[in-house]
Amino acid sequence: MSRIGIDAFGGDNAPEVVVKGAILALERIGADDRIVLFGDQQAIVRVLEAEGRSVENFDIVHTSECIEMGDHPTDSFRHKRDSSIVVGFNHLAEGSIDAFAGAGSTGAMMVGAMMVAKPLSGVLRPAIAISIAAVNGQPVTILDIGINVDCRPEVLEQYAVIGSVYASEVLGVENPRVALLNIGQEGSKGNAQAKVTYSLMAEAAAQGRYNFVGNVESSHILTGDVADVVVCDGFVGNIVLKLIEGLYAINAQQGLVNDFWQGLNYEHTGGTTVLGVDKVVTIGHGKSTPEAVKNMILSARHSVKTGLVEKLREKFW
Repeated sequence: MSRIGIDAFGGDNAPEVVVKGAILALERIGADDRIVLFGDQQAIVRVLEAEGRSVENFDIVHTSECIEMGDHPTDSFRHKRDSSIVVGFNHLAEGSIDAFAGAGSTGAMMVGAMMVAKPLSGVLRPAIAISIAAVNGQPVTILDIGINVDCRPEVLEQYAVIGSVYASEVLGVENPRVALLNIGQEGSKGNAQAKVTYSLMAEAAAQGRYNFVGNVESSHILTGDVADVVVCDGFVGNIVLKLIEGLYAINAQQGLVNDFWQGLNYEHTGGTTVLGVDKVVTIGHGKSTPEAVKNMILSARHSVKTGLVEKLREKFW
């Protein structure tokens, strides 16, 4: 049995969108699993009743405060002790829930991931990753996509380990190909950071830590023919992510939607997983729709079921 906690007041259109997404997820999870909603109980119940759903289908933890998008992440996490995010993370730390997901303040979610869930022993810096479907239909994982805009080569090398574990254990990719995002395929290409990182990754691969296939250029990310895991710092990763989101939006507006482009729709992913912390934490997009919230919940549940944290802990023990 798994218990997945959700910040019911996280996101641009909470709690309506979040509760509706939880209802959709309820139809997909096992009978023994429970969705735990954190937020104002009366408001949550009103949405459930409007949707014709029984309150008994969910567990609700009442909170009296909410961390707003404009709040300072660290200050609000410290002072809004009865907010849905803080209470949710406290339940996660206590083991009352197995995962916590939210589409509210990304900064506050990251504060919770670092201060409450806490990095795994041996992990220099956690990362957030996104997995998207390449044109060949196979998942490609990109990390980091925004936590760490400046990364030492040693941190990027760890991302290779983390991404490889995520791709194999959660996504089911056999012996995932790990590549470093660079401006050319040759090992001598790139800036000083890239060159040192390449050497570290090649050395780790020689020791059998993961399947390093060299550099990958951005033009090959979405083909899926070079790598299953793409390693980069958060500055570059976030630019890549926003470019993909923008391309999807342009194509959707022009009616150029097919299976490949639909695979780039953030709704299908639902959220980004914080990798390298001691609990399952998933962060959704602030503009999440009910479909996106549903997939965020299912993604968090899948990370629990596959033992993601335990597998990463083994790698860094």
